[in-house]
Amino acid sequence: MDFRDSPAEADFRNRLRSWLTERAGTFPAAGDDEYWARQGEWHQALYGAGFFGVSWPREYGGQELPPVYDVIVDEELAAAGAPPRPSLGYLVVGLGRHASKELQQRFLPGMIDGTQRWCQGFSEPGAGSDLASLTTTATRDGDDYVIHGHKIWTSYSDVADWCLLLARTDKDAPRHRGISAFIISMHQPGIEQRPLRMINGVTTEFGQVLFDGATVPASQLVGEPGEGWKLAMTVVGHEREPSTLGYSARYGKLVRQMAARVDRAGAEVPEELAWAAVETEMLRLHVRRRLSEQLDGLSHGPEGSLDKLLMTWVEQSVGHAALAVGGVDDPDLLSAYLYSRAQSVMGGTSQIQKNIIAGRILGLTE
Repeated sequence: MDFRDSPAEADFRNRLRSWLTERAGTFPAAGDDEYWARQGEWHQALYGAGFFGVSWPREYGGQELPPVYDVIVDEELAAAGAPPRPSLGYLVVGLGRHASKELQQRFLPGMIDGTQRWCQGFSEPGAGSDLASLTTTATRDGDDYVIHGHKIWTSYSDVADWCLLLARTDKDAPRHRGISAFIISMHQPGIEQRPLRMINGVTTEFGQVLFDGATVPASQLVGEPGEGWKLAMTVVGHEREPSTLGYSARYGKLVRQMAARVDRAGAEVPEELAWAAVETEMLRLHVRRRLSEQLDGLSHGPEGSLDKLLMTWVEQSVGHAALAVGGVDDPDLLSAYLYSRAQSVMGGTSQIQKNIIAGRILGLTE
């Protein structure tokens, strides 16, 4: 298998590398409050330079390039110490597969070019990994639906213009079938924001959102009433699959930095760092295989749970290595460790991923 750049890919990589070099020192630090405050600015800068949304449909502002170009972007951003691409692919895929053409034409361009900010209203205090237990309701009232409920772990909710929201429209239907999806404006009465402070000190990445009589036009229902579960599975399936090398590039860079630090100190390599080096390389090769499959036109369903488990194991191995190398005295390495603890919860807990693998891949039943 040949992973070398083609001439066109090499030209794209060199243009991106030059663009990043010109902006060295101006990036917001990835992951801290400044980054979340400036993420929209970073998104629009990437898009304006031609380095965001490159594999998405041209009619909505993308370039329809092969997904390998997204890999190049991820690799070069990591190498330059720049923040990652804003994570929107799962929303683009969700609306691209389930929304009407009218909704796609109305909302996807602003999502892709960064002029409109988005969040995802799925998880609730009592319905995280067991998403079908959600209790947020959407009640039809003329041409609108009225929303009541409580969402949590809602990334960027405090700066979002729009939310892809799941709500129950039929309390009597089986729980997977009574859920609908909506595109709701976040700029209206009846929406209360409650930021959540994370253990690593970040205060603006996640939030709680309370809906108390907020409204959404029936025309902004995605699909038909009761079809929200189909969209949800598309979204979380894409969210769980490392279809590009962004994660592994960043994990690998941190491992190399820690290895260089240990080498300079003349210290013995901690076992945690050695394992992290092995696992980051394993992830890098795994996602290259996934990319190859994607380039061959293959898509994955429940196999995304395998990818999610692998990402979780690798990030937490890197986190343990960061703690072993830096202890509690290095704030950056300590933050990497603390943030890694969330990986086994976000995007569906590891236990849920194992259940999906057991039931939908291995065919195991009770």
